[in-house]
Order: sequence, then C-alpha cells, then structure tokens
Amino acid sequence: MTYLNIGILAHVDAGKTSLTERLLHHTGAIGTLGRVDAGDTRTDTMELERRRGITIRSAVVSFRIGDLRVNLIDTPGHPDFIAEVERALRVLDGVVLVVSAVEGVQAQTRVLMRALARLRIPVLIFANKIDRAGARDDDLLADLTERLGAVCVPMSEVDGLGTADAKVRPRAVSPSPGLTEHLAEHSDAFLTAYLEDTVTPEDYRAEVVRQTRLGVVSPVFFGSARSGEGIGDLTSGMREFLSGAGKPAPDDRLRASVFKIERGRGHEKIAYLRVFSGGIGARDHVEFHRRGPGGTITAEAKVSAVRVFELGDDTVEGRARAGQIAKVTGLKEIRIGDRVGVPDSEGAATQFPPPALETVVTPARPAETASVFAALQELAEQDPLITVRQDDETRQISVRLYGEVQKEIIAETLSAQHGLDVGFSLTRPVCVERPTGTGSSVWLITEKRNPHFATLGLRVGPGTRGSGLTFGLDVELGSLPLAFHKAIEETVDATLRRGPSGREVIDCAVTVTHTGYFSPVSAAGDFRKVTPLVLAEALREAGTEVLEPVSHIEVELPADAVTATLSKLVERGGTVTGSAARGDRAELTGALPTGEVTRFERQLPGLTRGEGLMTAEPAGYQPVGPNR
Repeated sequence: MTYLNIGILAHVDAGKTSLTERLLHHTGAIGTLGRVDAGDTRTDTMELERRRGITIRSAVVSFRIGDLRVNLIDTPGHPDFIAEVERALRVLDGVVLVVSAVEGVQAQTRVLMRALARLRIPVLIFANKIDRAGARDDDLLADLTERLGAVCVPMSEVDGLGTADAKVRPRAVSPSPGLTEHLAEHSDAFLTAYLEDTVTPEDYRAEVVRQTRLGVVSPVFFGSARSGEGIGDLTSGMREFLSGAGKPAPDDRLRASVFKIERGRGHEKIAYLRVFSGGIGARDHVEFHRRGPGGTITAEAKVSAVRVFELGDDTVEGRARAGQIAKVTGLKEIRIGDRVGVPDSEGAATQFPPPALETVVTPARPAETASVFAALQELAEQDPLITVRQDDETRQISVRLYGEVQKEIIAETLSAQHGLDVGFSLTRPVCVERPTGTGSSVWLITEKRNPHFATLGLRVGPGTRGSGLTFGLDVELGSLPLAFHKAIEETVDATLRRGPSGREVIDCAVTVTHTGYFSPVSAAGDFRKVTPLVLAEALREAGTEVLEPVSHIEVELPADAVTATLSKLVERGGTVTGSAARGDRAELTGALPTGEVTRFERQLPGLTRGEGLMTAEPAGYQPVGPNR
C-alpha cells in the first residue's frame, strides 16, 4: 500500500469542504453525502464549525484510489486562520487548490498560492462551480496564469458551461509554444528531445507529471462539487500527478511532525503526526524536539496508543508507518510543530509571524478568572500562535491573535466547551522593541552594587530579522554548573518580554561574556536575580527602537473607487506598492499598520459600494511613525 497526503485549500466559500465530502462519497469512503448548510459534513466536526459553515481547525479524512491510500487534510479558508493552513502544508505531499469558476482568483487565493510556491508543494487546481451561471473556462485559465503566476495545464473541457447540465470531458495535453518553452526551461532532457524533433504527446504528458511533482506546473481540472461532475477526473489526476511527489527518507529511523493537537473525551492530549520515515506504535519510547532560545529542546515520553486513519474519519489501532497520519496519545508535553524521532529539518516547525494583535479577556464572573486562564491555555495548545498571558500582579488575562473572527471563536468555544462567559477589550496592535546597536554590562561578585553571589557579563546586539532571541556563550560551558547556565538563559528569555520601553524585545542576540561564583555559597537564584540587572544595563547602552506590526494587503475594487480608497488608505498610515486595472475592476497592493486593518476593512464597503474585497497577511514590523 502506498500513501499520499494532500490538502484542500481555497478562498472561503469556494467549495472546499463540499469537495472533500464529494471525494469521500465518490471513492466509497462514506455512503451518505453531507452538506455544509446542513451541518453534517465529516470534516467540520466542531459544533461551531457546523453552525457557522466554516472550517476552523484542520481535519483529516482518508479514502482509497485503487491501491493508493489518500489522507486528506481539510484546512480553514478564512484569512484569520492562515497560520493553521501553514502548519498543515508542512506535512503534505501535494495540494488541491479550489477556485470558483464564477468568482475566479480572489485575494485569499493569491495568499495561499504564494505559500505553496514558497514551499514548492505540488498543486492541482480544481475549477469548481462550472454549473453556476457566470462560470468561465478560458478566461479563468488566463486569470489563473496572470494573477497566480501559475503555469496552468488544462486537463478537461466543459460542455454546457454555466448551466445545470454542465459536463466535463478529458483534454489532452496541448503542446502550445508557451508550455513547450516552460517545460524545456526546467528539463534539459525534454529540451534536447524537442530540438531533435522527437517529442511525442506521451512525452509532453510525462514531463507535465514530472514537473507537477516538482511544484513547477499545475494541472487544472474543471468540475462541480455539488453535482459530482469532474470528480472522477480529479481523483485520477491525484493518482497520476501527485503520487510519488514526496521526498524519499535517507534511512528507516523515525521522523514525524506534529501538525495538530486536540483533547479526547477523557481530556487526554491527542497529537496528530505525519510520519515521514520509520514507524511509531504503542509502548514506544520516543524523543521529540523543538526550537528554543538556546537551541534545540529535546524531551522523551512513552506512547500509550496509536490510531491510523482507515476510511473517512474512522481510525484503527495499529503501528503508523512512513506516509501515514496517526493520532498519538501519551505524549503529555508534545506541542504543535514538534519533530518526533530524528531531530532533523524534515517537517520542521512553521516559521510563521506571531500574532500581532492583542485583546484583554474579562470573565463575566471574576471568580472564574483562574478557570478562564486554564481553558485559554488549553486552546493555545491547539493553536500555539494564540499566545495567552496573565499579569502576575493584576491577574489580567490577555490573548494575542490574528483577527477579530478569532475573538468570536474563542468566546463561543469557552462558552460551549467550558461553560465560561467572557468579554473582550478593543483589539490593539502589539508593538515591540528591537536593539539598534550593541551594548554590554558586567556585574562582578565583588562590586558593592551587586548584592548577589554571582558574576555575570552580557553583550546585547541586533539579531537577524525574525530570529527572536539568539542566546550564546563566550565563556566555557564548564565555567559554571549547568543549573546556573540554565537559570541565566531562562531569565534572559523572561526579561526580554519587557524591554526599556515596556515592550517585548525581538530579534535580539544575547551573549554571556563573563561568569563567576562562590562555591558553595552561590545558587541558581543568585544568577536569576542578577541577570535582569545586567541585561537592562546592556540594553540601555545598545538602545532600542519601537516597532509596530505591519500587514501586506491586497484590495480588489471598482476602478472608479480607487481615488477615494487610496485617500483613506494613506490616511490610515498605509502605502501602496502596486496597482493594476482589469476592465472596470482594479487591484491595489501595499502595506498597512496591522492595528488599522480592521478599521480600514470596515470602511471599505462604503468606499466601494459594497464591492471591495481585501485580504491582509502579517509582513513583519516597521518603525512607529511620528504621527502614530
């Protein structure tokens, strides 16, 4: 048995979950077809997902195409959950990108395609809704090529396009000049055969298969998830174009990656693993690894149970092997993004920008503050990029997130699963600090200003963008007991959460330059107490600048609304980096302070007569402007 792990991605309402349901039904994995509007689909298992008709958490189902076992991950389509999508992408062999044949390429579609291109994940495109009025084929292909930057190879044609009787039929790979040039550009063997005039139609198709698996070209299938038209061609395409796309493992040692965490009926932690090589079973002792401030952190635990996906959403007990997705229990300290087994880069954790918005969570009943904090920490296990904090003095709880929809999800989840009612403050951007220069400080154990039995010197400077905290040593590791080194590193990490301007310090390189202690008087506590003093002095000497989060935005709008929209965008502190006109429509790309995204989004309908569409994704930080 061979395995294929694929994802279904789409702009919200393009028909992603409906397609998943249709694939399960077509392949015989389920006997009854579920519907999103009826709330009975297999992948939207949360009550909240069924009620709202959107996917919030990635879900796994399985089906067979002949002797090929396909594990399919249905991912969220709403922009607020793009981090969930990015995590799932790391464990996939390929993706089906769903695009509406009516609406075509939308803003979120482009965000998704950029992520796929960056990770070089093979992509099949499914043009859905061919049976709806306004559906397009050739115009859509041109749209896909121009706006997604995809090299599209149509694999089907449509008769009766835009009608309830729309039907598809297979289309041979057409050796057009554009396709020939692109295939030859990425294959010396194909170029040689073309120049020698020995290329056959079979050679064209074989080369399209090869380059699809490399993430270079994208076959396009037309169809309808509602009627089932074109689903057979799509499943055949999965087998032909995506099977065998995964990279072979160098050996048989266990390599696996965690992409989802949930709680079982007994409140036990369940980790979803993609196994890249080796195997994992009940009673195995395994190591798992994650990146920490000072390097890789490794832990060990015993697996209590393993269940692998069988058909639909059914699972069976068994040993998970290379290519399979498993639900594993017993790993109490496991987190999303951890690598299980060999600590190499396969399936490494997503380096996605952290949430840049923050809100204060207020329990409706103050006596439930502790319960609310515990419940939020549990939710953060399922989505580690939602950061939960509680002030040590005021006990105030704050949550960092990506967008307003997440506030609704958190509130409804706390109410439905824990019986806890909460309110939220206005969302505000999370500003940070970054060192601008280099500073150092040394506190000697013999100095009067130092009341602690510890000598410590630290050097602070800017780290590379996106590096977070980089911790290093310019002293011998054996110069201090290991517990003292650990105390310094942990305290540095905690201290940088509040820099000279009261904000978290990011992209900071901290190096230990001096150490000393009195044995047996000195203790780890002495280093925990002196570290904040030394670090604060070094940071003051280095200097920091305050940064605000910024988002990359794309706006689609009527051409006659561009002037008014541009004016409001600039008023909100935004900049425009690109524009394009498409008949009576226009597109704007640019940057906007993240704290202004929601406000601008609310103004957009009034500026565009309700026809404007916008998407935003994290794009790092920028210095806070003089008027902000």
